[in-house]
Amino acid sequence: MLNYIWLGLVLLAVVVGGCTDHLKDVADKSFEMAEFAVMKISLPLVGIMALWLGIMRLAERAGLVALLARLLRPLMVWLFPDVPHDHPAMGSMLMNMAASILGLGNAATPLGLRAMKDLESLNPRPGTATNAMCTYLAINTSSIQLIPATAIAILAANKSNNPTAIVGTSIMATTCAAIAAVTAAKFFQRLPIYRLPPAAAPSPAPAPGPAKPAAANSTDDKSPVKEAVGLAPLQWWGILGVAAFLLFFLYMFVRLAFPETLGLPAPSGGPTQNNFIRIVDAVSKLSIPFMLSVFPLYAALRHVKVYEEFVDGAREGYDVALRIIPYLVAILVAMGMFRAAGCIDLISKLLEPAMNAIGFPSPLLPMVLMRPLSGSGTLGLFAELVKQYGPDSLISRMGGTIFGSTETTFYVLAVYFGSVGVKRTRYALPAGLVADTAGVIASVIFCRLVFG
Repeated sequence: MLNYIWLGLVLLAVVVGGCTDHLKDVADKSFEMAEFAVMKISLPLVGIMALWLGIMRLAERAGLVALLARLLRPLMVWLFPDVPHDHPAMGSMLMNMAASILGLGNAATPLGLRAMKDLESLNPRPGTATNAMCTYLAINTSSIQLIPATAIAILAANKSNNPTAIVGTSIMATTCAAIAAVTAAKFFQRLPIYRLPPAAAPSPAPAPGPAKPAAANSTDDKSPVKEAVGLAPLQWWGILGVAAFLLFFLYMFVRLAFPETLGLPAPSGGPTQNNFIRIVDAVSKLSIPFMLSVFPLYAALRHVKVYEEFVDGAREGYDVALRIIPYLVAILVAMGMFRAAGCIDLISKLLEPAMNAIGFPSPLLPMVLMRPLSGSGTLGLFAELVKQYGPDSLISRMGGTIFGSTETTFYVLAVYFGSVGVKRTRYALPAGLVADTAGVIASVIFCRLVFG
């Protein structure tokens, strides 16, 4: 499907750009987005990828990922029946989802790319997305998160009386989007058009001969889940060390979320006034320092060679960042040309009568159409809505809820599938667009119910 959509975006951009005298803008934007994909996304991602893949490696070696997967095994087995319950992919997906829920964007993407690599290791048809991959990305495009921090920041910057008012509607809308994503994925995978062909027969076993040493970079040389079982248990002093760190972070949590209990002044203004917001904000601020310190400490106490393992995991970051460049250039250039030609405005005008007839606010149309294509473009349109209608208007709150409960579906698919070389994406895009649609509809409905 991406083949046809990519071609359609490019051809429409050229045709519409020619009719509206924007051909030069279309051409300029194509070069601009090609440079942006490499210089602003892929290369800066190398360092972030290296850091989080190194930390992920330590969590695997220490057995933390396997423990997380065991705790949520029933849910994960139902969502991903094709993935063995003790496979590293289960823990990788859970860690990515947890980072997304807490709004840890810098950690969520590298962890998600690691999860795709783990899922690809189970793929009998390289280049074709598995059911687990499609379901996983559909959930990702539903943008599960507790706090839509970016939308709140825009509302607060425009002097909103209650910028956190959209937290409740965003949680409800993103929950509907997630349910729609899973439902759509389970439905699409049963359709004949998306059924997987039989896997290629395994190659015949080689003739008996002297055993060859395993490759240095083979993924089978160490099994993190199996190796963690044989690690030395924590000694009493190790338990005390971990407990001391946990108590320190508990103290920091209370200090950030409930400063009054420690005799500290309460934060004035901003999103931390609400108790729920305070708690989530504190967890978000402490999550990254917690993972950067406690994971290596726990691994070291279980006699894992933390520096060596971190470097081994970080080494993968460079390779992943390079692999996604062609996919990013392809999708970002097409989307940039489409926007520069004025196609979003044209489609919005064509759909406006129909949207008004069903009660959908037409000022939201450009933002809704932009959301699957571009995060920065959507943010700009949302900021314009806030300035035009006011930060506490129903339109602005609907826009903020939509921004917090939907995702840049095309970008997510390009990055995640590109990291493992998957070109046949099957039903991942339709399921993601269903999630986006559900998030938009739910945002409008819940905002009307809550804000009137």
